[in-house]
Amino acid sequence: MTAATGKLIKGSTGDWEVVIGMEIHAQVTSKSKLFSGASTAFGGDPNTQVSLVDAAMPGMLPVINEECVRQAVRTGLGLNARINLRSVFDRKNYFYPDLPQGYQISQYKSPIVGEGEVIVELEGGKTATVGIERLHLEQDPAKMQHDKLPSQSLIDLNRCGVALMEIVSKPDIRDAEQAKAYVTKLRSILRYLGTCDGDMEKGSLRADVNVSVRKPGGPLGTRCEIKNLNSINFIGQAVEVEARRQIEIIEDGGKIEQETRLFDPNKGETRSLRSKEEAHDYRYFPDPDLLPLEFSQAYVDDLKAHLPELPDQKKARFVADFALSSYDAGVLVAERESADFYEAVLAKLSNPKRDGKVAANWVINELFGRLNKEGRDISGSPLSAAQLGAIVDLIGEGTISGKIAKDLFEIVWQEGGDPRAVVEARGMKQVTDLSAIEKVVDEIIAANPDKVEQAKTKPQALGWFVGQVMKASGGKVNPQAVNDLLKSKLGL
Repeated sequence: MTAATGKLIKGSTGDWEVVIGMEIHAQVTSKSKLFSGASTAFGGDPNTQVSLVDAAMPGMLPVINEECVRQAVRTGLGLNARINLRSVFDRKNYFYPDLPQGYQISQYKSPIVGEGEVIVELEGGKTATVGIERLHLEQDPAKMQHDKLPSQSLIDLNRCGVALMEIVSKPDIRDAEQAKAYVTKLRSILRYLGTCDGDMEKGSLRADVNVSVRKPGGPLGTRCEIKNLNSINFIGQAVEVEARRQIEIIEDGGKIEQETRLFDPNKGETRSLRSKEEAHDYRYFPDPDLLPLEFSQAYVDDLKAHLPELPDQKKARFVADFALSSYDAGVLVAERESADFYEAVLAKLSNPKRDGKVAANWVINELFGRLNKEGRDISGSPLSAAQLGAIVDLIGEGTISGKIAKDLFEIVWQEGGDPRAVVEARGMKQVTDLSAIEKVVDEIIAANPDKVEQAKTKPQALGWFVGQVMKASGGKVNPQAVNDLLKSKLGL
């Protein structure tokens, strides 16, 4: 698989290419942990959601949570990946205070999901394919807190044992923008599937980013891993900062050491955390308390048959059924809530095939624009999908013009109500009897002979007359009807 071309970084010795691979840790949507029945609810008091298994009490044995397995398989299917019908849980041995067992139950040589891919949208309508190396299940460690006491660190075991999907990409990403686009698309897929809520602020989705640099087309350089990035913007910043750090070291005659680093967004720098461990340092071996995980192809096929429509499929349908541009369709499907809102608007239209494109314009430009301006998300919209659908329907049937529709949008946004009832009560219907404004048309034509001559040689100049008539009528006349009347009057 060939990686997409990325933006090169200029150094003192010429251009450099960045090579990026990612390990995304996505918390599985499940009410209980991977190997225990303890709750996974966010925000509980410290150490109140801990079973004896999580705390590694002697004699406690893990029991696999089938829902977590199901969610991992569904995620693999959503990534067009190979599902391994047999996988093995391993012990990854390392000693750290946030790991009560002294090891982490993970998967090494035999993961639950094999190779797949994610197609990401880039600037200018371009796309890039990022290969997925594997997806495996593992336990989340506990959370250490260093700021509660002046001389001691505390440990909260609530998170310990929560199921994670580690999604490992191939080194197919070539710049910071591609890295951000990849995480954005992957998070969108997970949310559509309902396998992870993607909330980076709560730590439900975290990224470890491997960055190396090389001369374009040259051999791969030594990589450094930047740990625990919980913001898409931070991911982009960290890639840029780390790439430039490595370029400066190499161009000054130095050598990149493979290591794990942290990104400090306040200082705009990465700093060393520890030397990078290799697989043999963890002394992986199959967990003796867990049998190999096995399921049938029929189980996988059934899960596949019940997958929801995913972003790429939904985007293709919007383009085909409603003549949307690829860009507009992409905006609508980027978040499941936005796509659901648009489809709820379509459901209220009397002729969705005809008015689907108009509806998309209203959702993207008017609704999203207003929500962004007021700092709201779509779940907090004062305007419902049914109300917006009614406004678009009124435009489609010729009851109101686009200008009136904007006034109506504002009224319903501020005051609520049924748009059709508002139009009736406030006399907002568009004028369809052109005889009522024919006198106005005649007056405008008589007062502007130079514009008349211009329109006869340049038909596009007719738009000026349409604008004047619309202005004189307060926007209540059908623009197309005005256009037709003017053509008739001017002999065009």
